[in-house]
Amino acid sequence: MFGRTALLALALLPFSFAQVSEDFEGGWDEAAWPTYAPDCNQGGKVTLDSTTAHSGKNSMRVDGAGGFCGHIFFGTESIPSGDVYVRAYVKASKALTDSHVSFITMPDSAQGSNKHLRIGGQSKILMYNRESDDATLPDLSPNGIAASKALPTGSWQCFEYHVGADGTIETWLNDEAIEALTVKSGVDNANGAQWQRSGSKPKITAIYFGWESYGGDTNTFWYDDIAVDSARVGCSEAAA
Repeated sequence: MFGRTALLALALLPFSFAQVSEDFEGGWDEAAWPTYAPDCNQGGKVTLDSTTAHSGKNSMRVDGAGGFCGHIFFGTESIPSGDVYVRAYVKASKALTDSHVSFITMPDSAQGSNKHLRIGGQSKILMYNRESDDATLPDLSPNGIAASKALPTGSWQCFEYHVGADGTIETWLNDEAIEALTVKSGVDNANGAQWQRSGSKPKITAIYFGWESYGGDTNTFWYDDIAVDSARVGCSEAAA
């Protein structure tokens, strides 16, 4: 099956053409997909799991412990230098709660040293968080919460997002755009005021998948059929 780590950002090609496609059917290449747990790691675990998968037989399992130091991620630094599009099939064992958590984190040099652009949940909905100023997308107002979506549990979900060099953020769940998680020139997001107060334009240097809890929440997430590209991949590119 095609999809074992395809890295086209080789010496003969510009780094901006980097593409990654991984279904983990060849196992877990820990050199290409290292673990990531900045500052501390107390209880989190990443494993290759052959009991559930979106396609084939393998996926990556992350058992996330409670508290910040219970965090653990795995991921890649092989990303395009401009616009970045990510597609991952995700399965969560527990629903997002009112507590703040992240299941994707990206070191973001535009925010400063050791700061991250984070995707996760709070108030039971999907949201972004900018670590440097703790801004959220959407605003966590009643209207902002209602405009986002919950992450279904117990089944594979196609989660996609776009981080643009111009500051664009776009997000899709199972091919449906989430307007509350969109910041884009010419598109009005009435629930993005807090996010848009800053002129920060993300410059992410890696993408990591896993779990980070800023309270006591624990969860198990699975990831499969991950793609990173300079253009949108879409859900149809990975057959279940």
